[in-house]
Amino acid sequence: MMQREIGRTGLRVAAIGLGAMPLSIDGRPSEEQAFQVIETFIARGGNFIDTANVYCVDDTDLGHNERLIDQALKRIGKRDQVFVATKGGLRRPKGDWIVDGSPAWIRESCERSLKDLDVETIALYQLHAVDPKIGLAASLEELVHLRDEGKISHIGLSNVGLGALQSALQQAPIVSVQNRCNPFEKGDFRNGMIEFCQSHGITYIPHSPVGGHHGHVRLTQNSLFVRLAAKYHASPYCIALAWFLAKGEHILPIPGASKVASIEDSLCALSLTIDPADIQAIDQLPDQ
Repeated sequence: MMQREIGRTGLRVAAIGLGAMPLSIDGRPSEEQAFQVIETFIARGGNFIDTANVYCVDDTDLGHNERLIDQALKRIGKRDQVFVATKGGLRRPKGDWIVDGSPAWIRESCERSLKDLDVETIALYQLHAVDPKIGLAASLEELVHLRDEGKISHIGLSNVGLGALQSALQQAPIVSVQNRCNPFEKGDFRNGMIEFCQSHGITYIPHSPVGGHHGHVRLTQNSLFVRLAAKYHASPYCIALAWFLAKGEHILPIPGASKVASIEDSLCALSLTIDPADIQAIDQLPDQ
């Protein structure tokens, strides 16, 4: 199966991950359906799951997604065979998404995640967003402390700009960057982020790679994707993921899924090869 290395850590995972957020936010499926999504993902060869403590309904529900993943992996006996990455640095008061990169909250979030995931060390812990009130350096310093204490192994950044990444690398090794990117939102291709990650051995993890909760509809309505879906006998979503895989061996898409059929379709991208001319056609699509 096609694989990706996480940074230069030597840790290798299947090239399509699972973005687990839809399993725990508003409108989430039943627990049994969520378990089936995770079980299907692993049965089809997937072994990288991305989560966060704030993938939940609100602050009273913190850690829901992490606990769900832990329970599912234990149920199928695969806890030690799946790479689970999580994040800290946000809050969910009354369901809002609020940045809090304070060292105290980073530490509390990480220590709660250790309990909710039932692990001694989190392999990849990501700063969920840069807090403009705190600054990246202070948040990153706390992540370094957590790493030195053995509570996390590797540090990643999410929702971050190229300048901030470059500054962070002066302070600590960064093995991954997780930003929003899809065929209609290609900012990180244009601004040099994806190229920079490749040249510096950093894994680029596009979240919402098919457009996210609302934007995915654009793929099914776009004439190019409709044509390519017919040509390759695959869904527009599968085409988009295969495009990402063709754009660089350091790119690890994490499509979200709340239905078994969705994750089955996403994993089909692992066996799909798109012609260079079609890759270029997707490259040239304007952002929407």
